[in-house]
Amino acid sequence: MERLPPDVVLDILSRLPVTTLVQSKLVCRAWRGIIQGSLLVNKHLSHMAENDPGIIFQSHWPVQNQYYFMDFNEGKKILKNISVSTNDNADLVGSCNGLLCFFNSSGIHICNPLTNDSIELPKLSRNPGEATSLEFGFSPTTKEYKLVEIVYKRKRPRVDPQVAASNTFQAEVRVLTLGGSGWRSLGKVPYRFMEQPSQVMVNGRLHWITQPGYNNTDTKFISFDLTSEQFQEVPKPDCGSSKKFFYELLVLQSHLSAATSDVGGGLEIWVMKEYNKKESWTKEYNIEGYLPKELRRLNARRPFPTSIFQAICSFKNGEILLEHKSKALVLYDPVHDSYKDLMIEGAPNWFKIVVHVGSLISI
Repeated sequence: MERLPPDVVLDILSRLPVTTLVQSKLVCRAWRGIIQGSLLVNKHLSHMAENDPGIIFQSHWPVQNQYYFMDFNEGKKILKNISVSTNDNADLVGSCNGLLCFFNSSGIHICNPLTNDSIELPKLSRNPGEATSLEFGFSPTTKEYKLVEIVYKRKRPRVDPQVAASNTFQAEVRVLTLGGSGWRSLGKVPYRFMEQPSQVMVNGRLHWITQPGYNNTDTKFISFDLTSEQFQEVPKPDCGSSKKFFYELLVLQSHLSAATSDVGGGLEIWVMKEYNKKESWTKEYNIEGYLPKELRRLNARRPFPTSIFQAICSFKNGEILLEHKSKALVLYDPVHDSYKDLMIEGAPNWFKIVVHVGSLISI
């Protein structure tokens, strides 16, 4: 490779899997310098983002703290055990640029599971009677990684029914910038967010759906800009039916997307083609009920609803990865309106999964 121009070498290396590059650092000092350099790290992340994403499995049963990674770009779907040095019962917050964030009572742990780089951060200062939601993201403008903590009171105070519903949902917002001096309070916001299976970050903004209030059953889409540290309402799509409600936000092909369901169990997925433009919302998928084969044998003695799916991610071939009750994965083909149970050897029986793009990012 010494005879090749540097830009050609960089382009070749940027297309290799992370695990291959990590092993290649041992070849010689020159290779280690190239692989750890910012030019390759950034170029490699850009190429990986163009590929199909992978997924991280987290399982606490029957063994605590089991983590696996599966790359959908590989021909054969192989589950790889990865080592994550967290304490017992750590919650997997999410993935950002190849970094995973965990937290538990002892602190916050951020690591790159494919390079084994890691860092411990100050634990959350939770007071009695408080419930905490944590998000992890990256500002492409300032190049900073940030943690955003939303703090709620466990019990809602009694209020005058004439008081506006927004006033009954006061949450404190705290932010920690990696490399900064500590947690900062941004004050309170009049929102209470639905619990999400995974964080939703688009255009350097985190996103949530609000819970309905006492006097208002409507929900809102709210974003938090990781650069300006400001909250903003994002326009929702008009789904055309009062019986449908949005219960999940996700990212499909880098676009903000929303899943809605009705009383019949049907699942629609809307995609915002141009960020923050209400008219750009398009209904891309209409998914009917389906029960994975793995759960059918259990259905006789403990019935499962046929379509309580969570949409996880989409692939370049147009298929959607769906998760059912933290127990089964299904690939949905919208062209042929068909389902394929994803059987993965060695997969845990009960799991949480997050979308993950492997990278060389160090902390």
